[in-house]
Amino acid sequence: MHHTQGYLHNLQNGPDTVENPGSTMMFRMKAATILSCAALLAVPLLHAEAGPTFIPDATFSGSALAGWHTLGSASWKANDGEITASGGEGWLVLDKPYQDSALYTSFRCTGPCNTGILMRMEKRDEGSTGVMLAVEGDSLVCYRVMIDANGKITSKTALRRAGGQARYAPPPPPPGETRPARGVPPPLPPPPPGVTLMSHPPRGLQPGWNQIEVLLDAEIIRAFLDDGGGEASAAAENMDEYGPMALYVGPGSEVSFKDVAWKNIAIKSHPDEVVGAGFRMQRINEFFYGWSAAAADFNHDGKIDIVSGPFIYYGPSFRDSSEIYPNEAYNTSTQYPAKDWIERAADFNGDGWPDVLTSGRGVGADLYINPHGEMRRWKHYHVVDSIFGEETILRDIDGDGKPELIYTSGDGYISYAKPDPKDVSAKWIIHHISERGPWPPHGIGAGDINQDGRIDILDAEGWWEQPAAGADSGPWKFHPVPFGRWARTSAGGCDMAVYDVNGDGLPDVVTTLQSHGWGLAWFEQKRDKATGEISFVRHDVMGMHFDKNAGGVSFSQPHGTAMADVNGDGIPDFIVGKRVFSHLDDFYDPDPYGPAVLYWYQTVRDPKAPGGARLVPHLIHNRSGAGSDILATDLNGDGRVDIVVATRSGTYIFWNEAKGAPRTEKAAKK
Repeated sequence: MHHTQGYLHNLQNGPDTVENPGSTMMFRMKAATILSCAALLAVPLLHAEAGPTFIPDATFSGSALAGWHTLGSASWKANDGEITASGGEGWLVLDKPYQDSALYTSFRCTGPCNTGILMRMEKRDEGSTGVMLAVEGDSLVCYRVMIDANGKITSKTALRRAGGQARYAPPPPPPGETRPARGVPPPLPPPPPGVTLMSHPPRGLQPGWNQIEVLLDAEIIRAFLDDGGGEASAAAENMDEYGPMALYVGPGSEVSFKDVAWKNIAIKSHPDEVVGAGFRMQRINEFFYGWSAAAADFNHDGKIDIVSGPFIYYGPSFRDSSEIYPNEAYNTSTQYPAKDWIERAADFNGDGWPDVLTSGRGVGADLYINPHGEMRRWKHYHVVDSIFGEETILRDIDGDGKPELIYTSGDGYISYAKPDPKDVSAKWIIHHISERGPWPPHGIGAGDINQDGRIDILDAEGWWEQPAAGADSGPWKFHPVPFGRWARTSAGGCDMAVYDVNGDGLPDVVTTLQSHGWGLAWFEQKRDKATGEISFVRHDVMGMHFDKNAGGVSFSQPHGTAMADVNGDGIPDFIVGKRVFSHLDDFYDPDPYGPAVLYWYQTVRDPKAPGGARLVPHLIHNRSGAGSDILATDLNGDGRVDIVVATRSGTYIFWNEAKGAPRTEKAAKK
């Protein structure tokens, strides 16, 4: 059966699984365990920069508590932006009410840590009620609390687990019934013996200052400790409540708060549309069919066409299209693409006609055979079963002149697959180039790192050196390098670029650091003159919104990337975009509703810059973003690199019309 529907979030099974309608297959969505609100804080991830993931409406500063009032017996004092509470049980209540809101703070406990944050504090006849995120020892617990006129908690009821990748909780089970336990993904395999990978920070509350971010959106309250993966997520049950937020100190505790910041997340901002200088936008589809696009002359008319999702868009106008498999648009709020997370084009069966290969996390890869220009749906074959990575790439790894599919497999390997020469429609031949390990689902790349004439493979944890004996000669030598960063979810970017950034003759690496977080960096290759040993120095380009960022540009969810010479100066550039609703329409990911930006970063070689180069951002568009990858190719033969993205809001072409000389050898000869 050919499934065309999207992957709907399965509320009963929780955030770690999604289900394909019409199929019993379930697959793992993320490596970090999502905790219920009563669970121990057992899996925080590596700290990124400390600060809120949202741009605050306000941040507390100064030594006066203007705009706040107290309730209870605790004493509250402020000094130079730091608030200290002690002496009993009590609340520091913001005067302004909210419904959907976010609050961030650093906090430090002296002695027992009995503290928390209250959201939607609403007055009732018997006192006040609200949704509380409590820090109790090493635990995060979500409660519905009742508070009397003296600030004492008179009752608290633990809220049921809910949330994950949703903003509306399923109804509670009928009295006397229980809902089946959610699916728990199997643990990742351990690192290979003797290999050190990116480590998680110490677990639980740490001595000194900790950071917590709480978001209450619609029916779901979720919280993150130290920007870690120990998420607390629960059903608030009543999304109609409205009231202020408050800081809490419990009896016998002394707690200090600083960097207190908050935001009304009910307001979503939509910037005026801007198309960057030198580009013209053409929107060829307005619906959500997939996250990727590829280009080839599919009908042999001498013009480049685009395939994205189920459609081929025929050049040069790209106004006409036909489907290669039955089309069905996905719901932009609640669905994932079924299979076309990544779409590639190449002549896989050697008949001279370009075919299409789609791949998706948990569903593997499907090959669509070109019917030689006939206007019909294409025959398709399931050629790879197990894919764990969200990105796959095509490269000629073994030097046979044909591209192979490079990916992270579902059984814990970095692998490549190639067609069976006897039958391209049969399951492809798979070669594992790594030892079995906990290789992340984000970030994959290929390039000749050590300049030995053989293509090497990269992921967020490092690079594998292709042996002289050939690509299929067993596990390759692994060189650990942290090309990513852990935060709330797993480390790693998208399509990792390998090129000489600073002009010193050595291949460097450019990559986003976390597809579902923040960060863009280039890694300068260093080579020991005596031993030839290779190492890398990281140069940050973009971090969180409060960091020093190139051009002042910062955005989260940099899930789609590509390398291409955009301005025709002979030096590759890096293209990156935000995947809006990177998971679904909720606050599971940081800053999910920020502008859907698409940028190209110009590689500028500058001896005065750190590492000898700068990556300078230039806006392409601020209302499209990117999907899981970006297509950068010359669509009309003018020598300029055009850009195509497939996103939740449609499929876009950005025609490169910057003035200047032809930019490819082909165009120069016209």
